[in-house]
Amino acid sequence: MQNRIITLDEFIIHRQKEHPVATGELTGLLRDIGVAAKIVNREVNKAGLLNILGAVGSENLHGDTVQKLDLYANEKLIECLRNSGECAGIASEENEEFIPIPSVAGKDSKYVVVMDPLDGSSNIDVNVSVGTIFGIYRRISDPNKVVTKEDFLQKGTDLVAAGYVLYGTSTILVYTTGKGVNGFTLDPTIGEFCLSHQNIQIPKRGNFYSVNQGYYLKFDVEMRRYIDHCSDENYGLRYIGSMVSDIHRILFQGGIFLYPNTRKYPHGKLRLLYECNPLGFIVEQAGGKAISCYLERILEIEPKDLHQRVTVALGSPEMVDEMKAFVEKYSTIPG
Repeated sequence: MQNRIITLDEFIIHRQKEHPVATGELTGLLRDIGVAAKIVNREVNKAGLLNILGAVGSENLHGDTVQKLDLYANEKLIECLRNSGECAGIASEENEEFIPIPSVAGKDSKYVVVMDPLDGSSNIDVNVSVGTIFGIYRRISDPNKVVTKEDFLQKGTDLVAAGYVLYGTSTILVYTTGKGVNGFTLDPTIGEFCLSHQNIQIPKRGNFYSVNQGYYLKFDVEMRRYIDHCSDENYGLRYIGSMVSDIHRILFQGGIFLYPNTRKYPHGKLRLLYECNPLGFIVEQAGGKAISCYLERILEIEPKDLHQRVTVALGSPEMVDEMKAFVEKYSTIPG
């Protein structure tokens, strides 16, 4: 049993020793994201008092209504990442193009960040949990030049770190650098994220499934058969409408999260770079599985576009395998 407080900063610095080639940039980058998360958390918690609830009256490039807090979170994360010099570029779900970051104090930054600054933000107005998702890649272009799109269009298998922040009844930051998954809860009395969930392991199966069942009739036959199976097995339906919240629950209680294709979104709706790769990396590091509804491993999908959409099924390994068996049995797609 842990008998003393370990802060996020302390933990990150200690873990840096596990990466022999690390020179501190990744450590600094993770700490920057932690600082940004505290700022966003403060605004999320007092949003109703500041008149920044609700939509700004426009849509982002995906057709989603842009929420005021989306813009705030996006700006604050970019600001924190821009100032330290550890990040060479950012790709955000809220921006059509990636954002190159000029060198700070002569540093040749080695990393780029992809992010969904405020996942599930439409829930803010009704006080339901929302979150921030991030992924970090080592850039592949010349570090002496401006970042390129190819730096961001890397497979999930190339991620060097990924994480999320859940702004809920307590604020929790969960991240991995490829050596297990750890969670840190924000202690508001000292303003620090403190280690609270060490070496998170997802149960091999659970009693819950998470899907927007309102789209049931728009799903392909194999997905409807699997959902029927979940109902027949008396699995509980849990769907929050914030992917971070649903995945966080599944990490601890087990279960499966599904976002299949529909007629409106034939390729799926969730974004590969900003949501599925980072969360897929975390789920795999916790012992789970993450595949598309076409049975590709999420982390091995080749990104073709910054805002590429995919289908996704991730969670407890035995339940993902079960879903895969239904697709193989009932799918009408050749091969």
